[in-house]
Amino acid sequence: MRARIWLVVPAALLAAGCADEGPTEAGPPPPPSPVPVAAASSGGACRLLDFAVIAEHTGGTFDVAAATERGDTHTCLVRSAGAVLPELTLSVTETSIDAATFTLDVQPSGAAKISKLGKAAYRHTLPKTAKSGPAAEVGWLDTEGQLATLRWTAPPGIATAEVDKTAGKLVTLAKVIDTGQL
Repeated sequence: MRARIWLVVPAALLAAGCADEGPTEAGPPPPPSPVPVAAASSGGACRLLDFAVIAEHTGGTFDVAAATERGDTHTCLVRSAGAVLPELTLSVTETSIDAATFTLDVQPSGAAKISKLGKAAYRHTLPKTAKSGPAAEVGWLDTEGQLATLRWTAPPGIATAEVDKTAGKLVTLAKVIDTGQL
């Protein structure tokens, strides 16, 4: 009779062990995956930008956008969540100036004129600063009477020649923005 008890006890213990096991705690749930958000969702001048179009024309990958406005000026800043620079800034301001005034008063000295962009346009490379590398800038007077400026600010250590190449890419992006083909 003892043999039977020994056989029954391990079986009962196994069954009890399985039955007593409640759900195991898995810990806190994993954080949610980031959801891609379009630059345009930030409003303001960001409505004129699209991360994929920026990447296509400049090679820069951005995933964060912020918009602000002050008076008649609407600005959008895009950058990568992982780095402060490079950054791309688009500013659009209502204006009543004409192409001649734009060329005389807005276009920086030494800037190259651009054809087939708005009523008048320029491209310019700015020197590095204490906090950033050089910057490429494209400015234009669009056909609707707005002054637009697109600026790419590079991180420190980037050569001016590299930013000059980016300025050429910004011209292409500015033409896309100007024609509203985003």
